Amino acid sequence: MDEREELIRELDESRGILLELLADVPPDIEIYPGWTLRQFYAHLTGWDDVATLSLREHAAGRVPATPVVNGINAYNAESVHTREALDYEHTVKEWKLAREELKATIRSVPPERLNEPLLFPWGQTGSVRQFVEVFVEHEGEEHAAELRAWKARQA
Repeated sequence: MDEREELIRELDESRGILLELLADVPPDIEIYPGWTLRQFYAHLTGWDDVATLSLREHAAGRVPATPVVNGINAYNAESVHTREALDYEHTVKEWKLAREELKATIRSVPPERLNEPLLFPWGQTGSVRQFVEVFVEHEGEEHAAELRAWKARQA
């Protein structure tokens, strides 16, 4: 299988885990301190957006920007804040669209650029695989574990 398609499969699997965990969660319930599903989806959208921008620049042979230089918490707060005016339905649509754009961008990365050093938005460097796997783990492992624990506390 093409490495890009393998990365997309991994992203789809991690997103599937989240979708399963969130399927029965009402949108107005706080799942993280200060975050309902709307803010959680806005958070994930922000990360998909920055990943897409970084990969587009890398694919074009340019050095990506590093918008997370002020720290992950600052970036999280900013990405949620910039979507604060969106209603729940619009936030969900944007979340889904951002993932589709990320997958399309992964497909557009020339094979010869997959293993060239990529500057991550937070300043670290690595391959495209290493970069995408950060997001796979972020959703499918980190957030999944936190949501499982949250659901257990709600039971």
